[in-house]
Amino acid sequence: MTNYQFLKPYTLRNGVTIANRIAMSPMTEQSSFEDGTITSDETAYYNLRAGGVGMQITGCANVNDLGKGFEGELSAAHEDMLPGLTKLANAMKVGHTKAILQIFSAGRMSNSKILRGEQSVSAGNVQADRPGAEQPRALSTAEVEETIMDFAKATQLAIDAGFDGVELHGANTYLIQQFFSPLTNQRDDKFGGSLEKRMTFPLAVVKICAQVIAKANRPFILGYRLSPEERETPGIRMADTLALVKALNQTPIDYLHISLADAWGSSIVDADDKQPVFEKIKEVLAPGLPLMVVGHLASPAQVEKLIGENVDFAALGRELIREPRWVQKVEAGEEDSIRYTFALSDVDELKVTKPLLNFLLTVFKCGFPLITDEQQIRH
Repeated sequence: MTNYQFLKPYTLRNGVTIANRIAMSPMTEQSSFEDGTITSDETAYYNLRAGGVGMQITGCANVNDLGKGFEGELSAAHEDMLPGLTKLANAMKVGHTKAILQIFSAGRMSNSKILRGEQSVSAGNVQADRPGAEQPRALSTAEVEETIMDFAKATQLAIDAGFDGVELHGANTYLIQQFFSPLTNQRDDKFGGSLEKRMTFPLAVVKICAQVIAKANRPFILGYRLSPEERETPGIRMADTLALVKALNQTPIDYLHISLADAWGSSIVDADDKQPVFEKIKEVLAPGLPLMVVGHLASPAQVEKLIGENVDFAALGRELIREPRWVQKVEAGEEDSIRYTFALSDVDELKVTKPLLNFLLTVFKCGFPLITDEQQIRH
């Protein structure tokens, strides 16, 4: 079957046409050099997965040195990263695929070892409730302003490197989310306090990046990713997120990407609320502003069902690690050959780096089961 809705093009409100509704989700692969410079192994990994998907989004790239969250993380913090970022953009822009650089700061989701002796930073000094977490220090008002400018500089770097867009990572408990959350943002300046003030930093980042893009001599995509809720109390609740979405409607972003463990998932804090989160967000999203949803999508049937519910883009993550040519196989009517399993014998063929493999075997072990070579042979 090749007449899927998800294979049809979509034109963003900035005029850029995306060839289909499939995006490669941003995924941690921990394969850059220590200073954040791109490696040839990384470019090969992304290049293999380009050419079919409409958009390919990198794993997060930090916008300044204090924004580094883990070893092997890509950096967009300095001008000397331009040659490597240019190679990466070129590797991703195969055929019709649009190359998107995700930019972020980890904030308190880092530590002094990763930061080479520096204390991590956040909206406040609230320590994360997780093993090994360290207490961050609150950014001064001046440092917050500098961080906003760092996002602008990273956006300009992405433009200069030849990317087709940037995605602002306002999800997964990183710095942008830390400013939006009542858990981590208890500031008393213009960047904290009320819900409206907690939106100040996220919206300021969007605004400054949009201003940089407006000066570019070509169309350039601006996406925003968010996590709808936090389990902690106090924490982000759906009402907060819907208010943020309404504010984002008034900005020049080109798509909204919601980070979910399950694309069809409902509230993680209200067990009685069974409505899928994406439906709630779609209800308040501005007409013409597309919604991208991620969350354990693998088969064409799953993706088509989601697109049939008025979702505009489906982001595939782990499935594109296992099957880089997912879109091409669907287009060719070769769905039966799509790979849904992963074996250690596949590593070289799939350009999976050693750091990424270690990540899949540890942090992602539950969500990325391996089959043994013996099982693969029997299959």
